Amino acid sequence: MIELRFHRDVYAGEAVDAAANLFARFGRLERIEEPTHWVVRVTARDPARERQLAGELGNHALGLSAERRGQP
Repeated sequence: MIELRFHRDVYAGEAVDAAANLFARFGRLERIEEPTHWVVRVTARDPARERQLAGELGNHALGLSAERRGQP
């Protein structure tokens, strides 16, 4: 299991949710809300796939957050 922590000052909650929804078919994703972070626990069938899934999800969430910040 890999735990990704997305700081609320950097990541939009909607972006983290959208990324998690997009990649949910590739593994088990558990979402947790904390006061300062959005947390996603990633579990996949093997460690290599788990790392790849966590990396792709994190990159996608960051990209979506950046797009949202650029909108008026």
